[in-house]
Amino acid sequence: MVAETLMGVARGLIYPMTEPLAPTNPFVVLRDSAPADALRGAVVAIGNFDGVHRGHRAVIAAALARAKMAGRPAAAMTFEPHPAAILRPQQPMFRLTDASGKLRLLAATGLDGAVVLTFDAALASLSPEEFVQRILVKRYDIAGATVGFDFHFGKNRMGSPAFLQGEGARHGFTVDVLPPLQDEGRPVSSGTIRTALAAGRVIEAAELLGYPWFASATVIAGDRRGRELGYPTANMRLDPACGLKHGIYAVRVGVGGRLHDAVASFGRRPMFDNGAPLLEVFLFDFDGDLYGQSLDVAFIAWIRQERQFDSIEALVRQMDEDSALAREALARAPAAFPALGDI
Repeated sequence: MVAETLMGVARGLIYPMTEPLAPTNPFVVLRDSAPADALRGAVVAIGNFDGVHRGHRAVIAAALARAKMAGRPAAAMTFEPHPAAILRPQQPMFRLTDASGKLRLLAATGLDGAVVLTFDAALASLSPEEFVQRILVKRYDIAGATVGFDFHFGKNRMGSPAFLQGEGARHGFTVDVLPPLQDEGRPVSSGTIRTALAAGRVIEAAELLGYPWFASATVIAGDRRGRELGYPTANMRLDPACGLKHGIYAVRVGVGGRLHDAVASFGRRPMFDNGAPLLEVFLFDFDGDLYGQSLDVAFIAWIRQERQFDSIEALVRQMDEDSALAREALARAPAAFPALGDI
């Protein structure tokens, strides 16, 4: 039964992002030295899980299947900050999900919780054997682990899936290794998704993620120029390393438990100041104060590149057209929005 389920998740038969699964108990988040009792003896899906994409979900679904058969809790074990930020600090990284967004996505998968290990010099220096013995066995006494085919861990990434399987046999926990997942010849990976977003191909990114890519940020005060043009916008600063292509998008916005259709511009505003990248979102048929609120902005469709216009009148005419195109795109995807759990 477990083998059949694992084959199913390897083929991409995974839990849909639009239907969050409710675990029996509230989603538990354990960090570092927090008491491990709530997730002790769990089957753990281990990985960075940047984006919690379909490949990651295959690993998670395997953990859920193994845990159900064993009568154990199922959890994710992940790392913050992303190891690349510590190992290669000179290379800014476009993260698909920030720490909170990753946990909210994980909380909607049906997992019982997540173990978040602080990735620092001390953790990076552990040998693969030490990581297994100190963390997996002694601290969490795991019943099983599921990992992707390319998972490596421990000092200098010396620990491989095969090594973990050997350690599992020695210490008495199961290890399932999931094969690569492809979508129409494209590898389902965080790198492939970043490449798609860098080109503005948000529909392709959504196909690989299993949900529309989203960004979360707090609304800040702007120069109120949009209000003067008849398009009052909610303005947000995204991570400076965000690699999304600058342009105009059809988006769906989550705020206060409700969803709103919208059109958004992400870029430097060449018509005005060519400043630091800013996300400006115009919510359709909305009247309210959003300053200081956190919004989840899901990117549904690409509309056009940002550009400079000959006049303000020409800009407004283009904004009218952009809004009409965004409404059409959103009408074709009425349910498109990531499933996000509570943490």
